[in-house]
Amino acid sequence: MNFKAIEPVGNKLKILDQRRLPREVRYNEYDDYRDIIESIKTLEVRGAPAIGIAGAFALAIAAQAEVKTDLERLKKILVDIAREIRSARPTAVNLAWAVDRTLDKANHYAGDRIDEYRRILWNEASLILAEDEAMCHAIGAHGQALLKDGDTVLTHCNAGALATGGSGTALAVIYAARDSGKKVKVFADETRPLLQGARLTCWELMQEGIDVTLICDNMAGFLMQQGKIESVILGADRIAANGDFANKIGTYSVAILAKEHGVPFYVAAPTSTFDPGINSGEDIPVEERSPDELTNWGGVPIAPPGVKTYSPAFDITPAELVTAYITDKGITWGKRKGD
Repeated sequence: MNFKAIEPVGNKLKILDQRRLPREVRYNEYDDYRDIIESIKTLEVRGAPAIGIAGAFALAIAAQAEVKTDLERLKKILVDIAREIRSARPTAVNLAWAVDRTLDKANHYAGDRIDEYRRILWNEASLILAEDEAMCHAIGAHGQALLKDGDTVLTHCNAGALATGGSGTALAVIYAARDSGKKVKVFADETRPLLQGARLTCWELMQEGIDVTLICDNMAGFLMQQGKIESVILGADRIAANGDFANKIGTYSVAILAKEHGVPFYVAAPTSTFDPGINSGEDIPVEERSPDELTNWGGVPIAPPGVKTYSPAFDITPAELVTAYITDKGITWGKRKGD
């Protein structure tokens, strides 16, 4: 890839500020876990795998900051900090998963050296990043087999390198198909209200030389009706035990359209996005965002002052609409396979 969304630099975390794309490419470096929490909340870093990585490093950085403490007190402090990090964004399961894994690994340390305890936290966060890179590669390798030379794919929001520590989830499939010699085109939904498709997916694909065409969100059905879409591939922020999943608002509508027009609908996600503790989509918490994200763009009002808003960041798509799940372990066929 020509860029990295997130990477450790020394004892800091370097993050590509996605709020500024595509107008400006700016990297920020943080050595305070509270700044990383704010980065997650404000979507400077976004995408389920990427915020999981950010959360793990936030915990490791917090441990380094508590320099005037003993080991047992540090462990207690990190329990509260971990809770604070997990709450930054409630829908994406990767954040809680990565933070809990990092803390659990460190707390299995039976020694009494605080420097060693801190090193374990940092090493575990680094391992999560490395594993995510490998998982992205595996998702791409498995998923590209579903695409034929000349296919056109529709995607929604951004599930590429900007959303992960590697080449992405949904877009990893596109990159792997390209690398195998297939010519694949992409239609990218703009993805209101924050335009992650227009600002991020189009920018990323253009960086990689992929043929991408931007469309407004309500155009997808018309393209399917015209026979211009061979498949839909997108990511997920949490997948329940029954296969229902949360993804960027608008995903459910695309899934309905794909079923109506007989277009395969693929969900690309690492195994860490599957949450066996959630029975169905009804149990997935859905984050609601600020009204400003709907009523303003770039600081300019686009709606009447005082208008009521409803702005969930995600919607829930039932498993019945999924053709297959593309994971780092392989392809699991969904309930729509036989359509």
